[in-house]
Amino acid sequence: MITLIGTGHVFDLSQQILDIFDEVRPEIICIELDKQRYDALILKQTNQQEYKNQKRNVPFIYKLLSRFQDDMAKQYGVIAGSEMITSINYAQTHQLPIAFIDMNAQSMFTDMLKKMTLKEKFLLMFSGIGGFFVSKSRVEEELKGFEQNFDSYIEQIGKKFPTIKKVLIDERNEYMVQELEKADKQYEKVIAVVGDGHVPGLSKLLTEKRLDFKVIRLSQIKDKKISDRDPSTATFSMEYKEP
Repeated sequence: MITLIGTGHVFDLSQQILDIFDEVRPEIICIELDKQRYDALILKQTNQQEYKNQKRNVPFIYKLLSRFQDDMAKQYGVIAGSEMITSINYAQTHQLPIAFIDMNAQSMFTDMLKKMTLKEKFLLMFSGIGGFFVSKSRVEEELKGFEQNFDSYIEQIGKKFPTIKKVLIDERNEYMVQELEKADKQYEKVIAVVGDGHVPGLSKLLTEKRLDFKVIRLSQIKDKKISDRDPSTATFSMEYKEP
């Protein structure tokens, strides 16, 4: 059985996610990261200067999206991607294997830029600059609309940014499902922590492959009552499960 947990990278969801882990008792935790992004996430928390030095070499659009996530996360009082670190810490303290199931981000963005039209690049640049001025309340409003009208949102993205939809959504969903299928063959209880926007697409593909799964959406996690506990603060050494 695969349990898909839809999260938001800018929200403080650590305790809710830990509670779900305790309820499900997974045998492996799959994370929407590649090994390089994981290393960067750890470096960001342990060596800010080196993180900034390495960040200079990543594609511009990657930097743009990363900066937007960082800015929004600050409004919620967390570090972008903190739910991923929480998941990894849980796996470590419970001696569970981890599978990084996402495509290599740097290669993915480089490939996407090569395929994008000039029109898409211009629209993305304009949208990205405007995104830095989005408020916390606007994000909440947009998120609610996204959850209620997912198909419409995806259709709009496809019309405005066909290359982005294909590379960042469709191809990644296909890749992640392949990795989840591998994990499902080895373990009875699989948890996958992914961005909530991937959940509908992953669900469709998992259904087509006739794999057993259940879904916990971001809206359910945000409404979930938090137990009286402290998130794990374990060190970052761990077993890495090669998918």
